[in-house]
Amino acid sequence: MSLQNQTIFITGASAGIGLACAEVFAEAGARLILAARRLDRLTELAASLKERFGTESHVFALDVRDRNAVKSSIEALPAHWSDIDVLINNAGLSRGLEPIQEGSIDDWEEMIDANVKGLLYVSRAVLPGMVARKRGTVINLGSIAGREVYPKGNVYCATKSAVRALSQAMYRDTNGSNIRVCNIDPGMVETEFSEVRFHGDKDRAKTVYQGLTPLSARDIADVILFCCTRPPHITLHDIQIMPTAQAAATIVHRQ
Repeated sequence: MSLQNQTIFITGASAGIGLACAEVFAEAGARLILAARRLDRLTELAASLKERFGTESHVFALDVRDRNAVKSSIEALPAHWSDIDVLINNAGLSRGLEPIQEGSIDDWEEMIDANVKGLLYVSRAVLPGMVARKRGTVINLGSIAGREVYPKGNVYCATKSAVRALSQAMYRDTNGSNIRVCNIDPGMVETEFSEVRFHGDKDRAKTVYQGLTPLSARDIADVILFCCTRPPHITLHDIQIMPTAQAAATIVHRQ
């Protein structure tokens, strides 16, 4: 299915998987709505995509945890941007890696607000239009953590389990509206993820990927593009993507 002139809305588009999605969808000829907290990065990205691919982009700063900002930003989209064909719910994060009895409640709230509530706020604002138009694709970025609870993963794992459950709820509740919902659960992907988890500790973050070849953000973006370009009668509901060196959340072969 061609993406020429289709409108793709990507949250968390300023880095990592969101940025990689912006690049692969731009290459495919789509027009992009790019949202993230760091507007300067989005502006630079939009300019780069315009220069490289001729991509038309609409950018705005957005913290998906802010319910009112999500609603007002999406309602304020110009008319020629309001018919969203693909929503990529990518914004999210992990904070901390401590036993649950020692966990930071602030970290817990940040993860729940971004990974669960933020995904819900954006989806609630976009899905009615898709249902009314009887077309659309929603991509929800989950994690292997949504399938396996690992030691000290506790609340992060819980939020990604919720993403997987919400993906299932979306494609059940919208059945009959020609809407496709795809849940993507990656294993280890080398992005800013670990640096964010460890509150900016770059040295600790680097150890996560030592001794193996992890997935790249582009690897995940390519799979998302594949999901969105299948014929309309095909939905890839649930995909787990792992680096070959990773057999499970905590089973990793390192050289």
